[in-house]
Amino acid sequence: MRRTQAKRLAAATAGVALTAAGMATATAPTAAATDSFYSYSGSAPLASYAPGTVLKTRTLLYHVVGIPTPVTTIQLLYRTTDAQGRPSANVTSVIRSLTGDGTKAVSYNSFYDSLNPEDSPSRSIAGNVSLGGAIANAETLFIAPLLALGYNVVIPDTEGQSADFAAGPEYATDTLDAIRAATRSVATGMTPDTRFGLLGYSGGAIATGWAAALAPTYAPDVNQHLVGFAEGGLLVDPAHNLKFVDGSLVWSGVIPMAVIGVARSYNIDFSKYLTSYGLGVYNQLQKGSIVNALGQYPGLTWKKMAKPQYANPDSVPEFVDAVNKINLGSAATPTVPGYLAQGDAGYLEGTFNNPPGIGTGDGVMVAGDVRALARQYCATGDGSIKYDQFDLLSHLGTAVPWAPLAVGWLDDRFAGRAAPSDCGHIAAGNSLAPEHTVPAS
Repeated sequence: MRRTQAKRLAAATAGVALTAAGMATATAPTAAATDSFYSYSGSAPLASYAPGTVLKTRTLLYHVVGIPTPVTTIQLLYRTTDAQGRPSANVTSVIRSLTGDGTKAVSYNSFYDSLNPEDSPSRSIAGNVSLGGAIANAETLFIAPLLALGYNVVIPDTEGQSADFAAGPEYATDTLDAIRAATRSVATGMTPDTRFGLLGYSGGAIATGWAAALAPTYAPDVNQHLVGFAEGGLLVDPAHNLKFVDGSLVWSGVIPMAVIGVARSYNIDFSKYLTSYGLGVYNQLQKGSIVNALGQYPGLTWKKMAKPQYANPDSVPEFVDAVNKINLGSAATPTVPGYLAQGDAGYLEGTFNNPPGIGTGDGVMVAGDVRALARQYCATGDGSIKYDQFDLLSHLGTAVPWAPLAVGWLDDRFAGRAAPSDCGHIAAGNSLAPEHTVPAS
């Protein structure tokens, strides 16, 4: 085991070093914000194409903070489906490993968490430079080890071209159709028989978890080639998360971001429920990134944003309907093995809430919800679920041990090793039952 771990560490270090070397020898052009590649311009209706159909292809160098590296990237515009089931076009980026043969790949799902389409991973990879896009640049450190280990890496713009933040079902269709497109394009060196793993933390876990859950029904052709999903810092029941971050010193800015994302995804007008202050915040963050929200609204609460009669968010029928649609606990159980990891020291990131029925978490994600989901998967699946809870780490801190553990776990699945199980040893969690509308006061 030590020899295997040392091999993985060496590969990861080599990958990061290669990326750093590329950055040191490059120049820095910037991609145009009004890039025509992102627009479908064909004569046939978009709905006439099957999900996953490649619509456009281009090849460019992988950029980090606007600086090109020697790594070649193939970008695909492909047909997919939005949160309301309508045909849409989206972009994914494919990086071919220099050491792999195209038979194994990982869908790396970014935690770019933005309401601005310009912050998407594909824009950053193409050379755009933005504050929100810095997150996708930093994720090079997660991607490089995968390439060094021989995996092709597919990086979808999980939120779609409207930046539908937190809309889990759309994250899933964008991810699954990106895999379809990548395996249908001759430029990527992959085929429909290429085996895939799903990997993502935080916002990337939204895509990973929902893709694993919806694959058997939405994309059975993809599901039969999945080896497993590895995720950390999970959003499970958004209604719980909004109550958990209420008044947080760091994470309370997620409240308006989530409301905007839900409103955009499902065409909801929340403005009529907000105070003038709430409407100001709501308008201010329409194209905000998570970097614009973290620590920028310390102590913000739903009550400060909503009119008095809507002090309980469950008194807003559209809110209840939307959060129930994106409650992962109501989705199907994945049919492939899974690794779930979650922190539980949210006080380190300024979240001190412990609401009844919700409890503690990592600062933004609720540990009891993740345990409940893991136990649900154990009860309704084949038991191939591993769960780690880091009681002394917060959301940002948990990403550090999660990354190598997740890559190692996926590597074992590709190698055909039996998936470990913590079923029967996971502490009880919260109820993940749907929310119910309550009368406005």
